[in-house]
Amino acid sequence: MKMHETVSLLFGVHAHQPVGNFPEVVDDAHQRCYRPFLQILHRYPEFRFAAHFSGWLLDYLFEKFPQDMALLTEMVGRGQVEMFGGGDTEPVLAVIPYRDRVGQTVRLSDKLEARTGIRAQGAWLTERVWEATVIPALADSRIQYVTVDDYHFLCSGKSIPELNGYFTTEEDGRKLDLFPISEALRYRMPFSPANEVVDYLEHLVRNDLQASAIYFDDIEKFGIWPETYEWVYERGWLENFIRGVLASPKIITHTYRDYHATEKTRGIVYLPTTSYIEMNEWTLPTVAAHTYADLVQKEKDGGQYELRKAFLRGGIWKNFFTRYPESNWMHKRMLELSERLHALPEQNQTPEMRDQLYIAQANDAYWHGLFGGLYLPHLRRAVYGAIVRLESLLDHAAGRAACICVDADSDGKDEVFLHNAKLQAVVKLDGSASILELDDYLLCHNFGDILRRQKEHYFRKIESSHSSLQHEGSGIASAHDRVAFKHEITAENLIVDDHAQTLFRDSLLLDREEISPNYELVSTTSESLLFRAMLAGMEIKKRIRLDAGSLCVHYTFDPALQGSFLTCVPLAMPSCDGFAGRYIQGDRVLGGFGNEIELSSMNGLVLDDRVLGGNVALWGFPQVQGRPYFTVSQSEAGFEKIMQAVMLTLRWSLTEGEMSIRIATHPGNSVQ
Repeated sequence: MKMHETVSLLFGVHAHQPVGNFPEVVDDAHQRCYRPFLQILHRYPEFRFAAHFSGWLLDYLFEKFPQDMALLTEMVGRGQVEMFGGGDTEPVLAVIPYRDRVGQTVRLSDKLEARTGIRAQGAWLTERVWEATVIPALADSRIQYVTVDDYHFLCSGKSIPELNGYFTTEEDGRKLDLFPISEALRYRMPFSPANEVVDYLEHLVRNDLQASAIYFDDIEKFGIWPETYEWVYERGWLENFIRGVLASPKIITHTYRDYHATEKTRGIVYLPTTSYIEMNEWTLPTVAAHTYADLVQKEKDGGQYELRKAFLRGGIWKNFFTRYPESNWMHKRMLELSERLHALPEQNQTPEMRDQLYIAQANDAYWHGLFGGLYLPHLRRAVYGAIVRLESLLDHAAGRAACICVDADSDGKDEVFLHNAKLQAVVKLDGSASILELDDYLLCHNFGDILRRQKEHYFRKIESSHSSLQHEGSGIASAHDRVAFKHEITAENLIVDDHAQTLFRDSLLLDREEISPNYELVSTTSESLLFRAMLAGMEIKKRIRLDAGSLCVHYTFDPALQGSFLTCVPLAMPSCDGFAGRYIQGDRVLGGFGNEIELSSMNGLVLDDRVLGGNVALWGFPQVQGRPYFTVSQSEAGFEKIMQAVMLTLRWSLTEGEMSIRIATHPGNSVQ
């Protein structure tokens, strides 16, 4: 067997910011990570590496920071850096149709070629989610290779010593080459001291283990993760690592393109559907995630984890659609609009339609773990904004019926889509007769975009610890190993919902007992839906109607009913508990959405939101209570409370006989 004299280091970084992220967040990421990283690498032309920037971020950086991106272009031109492609808006390719996989991949490749003069041969797989079904689309997009975790290979029966170089797989007559990313390197860089990482790479040569060392991971680890800016730049980790690599006679840096051109495949391989190890835990329901985590910990405590981890597999990425009905709903709405778009004659398909579809496919708002943005309203808002815009464009190009009944999310319960040119109300036929989506086509906003509170696996950490774990050993702690709190979390904050947070979810207080009526759909027209519920032989009628500019919900009660009636109207307001949202009555500002309000004997209430660029007016009810609705989330920065909606509870006496509540939305703000 030939002895290895050197190890080929294939070093790659992935840069991404979610579509819809706040500009100040992206600017801060550039200041603390992208700029210093590029500036340092530019000073070392001999250090070859690969970089992937998602299309939206690439466009933003070239427009906002052209001088810094000129460094990247120069490094491409001199052969120092290879640009990787992928889906333009960073979709999970496995969960979008073939036609959109190709469209997204070709768009980013075209963009890279236009900006750098070189077309991408390699592609980054979002969250390293692998399904064999993506192979044909990648191959048809002229992608030759992708990177996945070495864990993916271990799950197919390979061993770490075998993972030396790249392998080939195929599907439906198309081939694709696969590079296995080293988990050992992922966990060392940049958290272990630079000299220890260099020594580890040289160790691969000294012990004749591997001729290649493959690294490709988030660039945000180099400056944005907690403690990393000081460690990587102020204390010199990155520069020390580069110098150590270049000074070593045993380490040679390569781009993936050059390595792929000179080395042969190590053979055929077939990988199972999977992602990285942590993701496989995050996709599991809470009880299953507890079981999985306990099993993993048991193996670690017994010293058998590394030997057995390939057989301790959790869930797959698509499980997020089963864990979170709100994610599934967004996904199925996106798929239906993709179908409508591609059903149009080609001459009627516009670039704007395709732009909005691709934004709606951005991955971040569809999932949650230590990362992922499902809990972040502004990221879901970006997806829904694109969905609503695209739907409006498609309605103008090819109109649809004003009232449609279909099981859009495949949950076994139909939904009724009631819409006109300005508004759309989607009502779930689950007995609640409540509205799960309320769209304004002028404001491009879904007021029903609200995430319910559900039990999460990480609640165990909150309940058992309210302080950061101490990191042991040299270097700094990875975000995976930290327990920190951005906000104070109480037991009350961890109470979960027993139903979705939909608009006009009703209950009656009869003899101190709260009862939820069970409605059945009685009739439909192009403008309204009529529901009926029976309580001990007494009838309640509920009519949901759209007119040209407002939504009206009208109730009629049997005269024999005595007690109180309540309906909850949660509204997703973009300002959340920020300074730009406020309650207004007449010419009086009552307070921000983060405050609680209680009003009696009033005829109207306005929710004014400068982030929305408009307001919501409600009137026709005697009493209202308003409060913020929070969920508890986790991120690399710690556990935090996130406001999802304004929760309005409307209340009146059943002796009124009937009641109408009207909601109207308006562009522009009420009070400047």
